[in-house]
Amino acid sequence: MGRKPGALSFISYGLVVMTVTHVLTHVFGGIHTAIFSLLREEFSLSLKQLGIIAAIPPLCQAIFTIPTGLLSDRLGSKKMLLISLAVAVAGALLASTANSPLVFILAISMVYINNAIYHPASYSYTANAFTDKERPKAMGLHGAGGTLGHATGPLAVSVLIGVLAFGWRQVYMILTVPILLGVVMVLRLKDEPSGRAEVIDEPVDEGGGGITSLLTPNVVMFLLFRALASMGMSMISSFFVLYLMDVRGLTLALATLVFSSRMLLGMVAAPVGGFMASRFGEKRWLIYTSAISYACFGLSLFTDNLALFIALFMLYGFFNTVNMASRTSIIARLIPRRSRGLGYSLFFLPHSIIGAVAPAIAGLIADLYGFEVVFYIAIAAFALAWVIMKFMVKVD
Repeated sequence: MGRKPGALSFISYGLVVMTVTHVLTHVFGGIHTAIFSLLREEFSLSLKQLGIIAAIPPLCQAIFTIPTGLLSDRLGSKKMLLISLAVAVAGALLASTANSPLVFILAISMVYINNAIYHPASYSYTANAFTDKERPKAMGLHGAGGTLGHATGPLAVSVLIGVLAFGWRQVYMILTVPILLGVVMVLRLKDEPSGRAEVIDEPVDEGGGGITSLLTPNVVMFLLFRALASMGMSMISSFFVLYLMDVRGLTLALATLVFSSRMLLGMVAAPVGGFMASRFGEKRWLIYTSAISYACFGLSLFTDNLALFIALFMLYGFFNTVNMASRTSIIARLIPRRSRGLGYSLFFLPHSIIGAVAPAIAGLIADLYGFEVVFYIAIAAFALAWVIMKFMVKVD
C-alpha cells in the first residue's frame, strides 16, 4: 500500500491506538503524589513516609520491567497491551477502596506494574512500524499521549476534588471508565505492525537476543544518561505539589493545576519535538533542548516572583518533553528490531529503579533540609546527565 503525501501521512490506526492507550496507562500515575497533602492528613504520615509511598511502586515496576520486555518480544504487543489495561483497572479499583497506607501502596504498585507491561509492547510496536526518518515523528505523537495521561491525573484531582468536592478515592473510580475504550481499540489492532519500516543499518545482535548482547558501551552510556535525568525528574515531581503548597502558598487545586498544566504542554511539545528531531537529528535536538530545560528549572529556584517561577517551570516541562521523541528514537537505533521489546525494557529500567530510590532519598532530605536542597541535587543530576549524553553517546 503506497504512502499518501503530506506531513501527517505516517499516521496509522496502530499509531492512534498506541497514543490513546498511552494516555490511559499513565492517567493514574500522577494522582498519588498530587494528593500527598490529603494522604498526609488522613493517615498521619511524615514526609519521609510519603517518600517511601512514592518509592515502592517504581520499585515494583523495575522488578517487572525485564520479564515483561521478554514477554513482549515473544507474545506480541496486542496481548501485552490487553494485560496492561486489565492490571491498570485492577489497581485503580483497589485504590478506590483503600483504607490503609499498605492497601494504597499495593494499589499504586499495580498501576506502576501496568506501566512495565505497557511500555515495551507499545514502544516496540511503534518503533518497528516506521523507518528511521519517520520514527521520531511517530514517537512524538505517541509521547504526546503519555504526557496527556500524566497531566490528566493531577488535573482530575484539581477539578474533581478542588472544584467538585469529590473524595480522592472517587477520582480513581471515575478514571477507570475510559479504559474500556482502550480495550475495544486494542481488540481491533493487528497482532504486528503493518510494516512500513525498512531495515537499514540495523545494529547486529550477535548474542541471540540476550540482555548482555544488547548492553554495548553505547547503550550503557545512554542508560546512564537516562538514570541521571530520571533522578532529577523524580526528585522534582515527587514533592513539587507539596512544595507549591508549603513554600509557595498555593491551594491544592491551584498547585495540581500548575503541575498538570506543565504536562499538558506536552501535547504540543511531544509531536513538535518529533518533527524537529526528524529534521535536525535525535541527539542534536536532545542536547540543545535538555540544556534549555535544565537551565529554566535552575533559574526558577532563584526568583521570589510567583508568576515568573511558574513560567520558568512551564518552560522546563515544555523543553523536557519536546525531546521525548529523541530519547525513544535513539534507543531504537541502538537495539536490533527483533529485540526491541527487551530494548525498551532496558530503556525504562533506569527510570523505574531511580523512581524507587529518589523519592525516598528526597523525602529524607526534605525532612532534614527542606525542598530547595532536593531541587539543587536534581539540578546536579541533570548537569551530569547532559555531559554524558553530549560526549559519551554516539548516535549514527
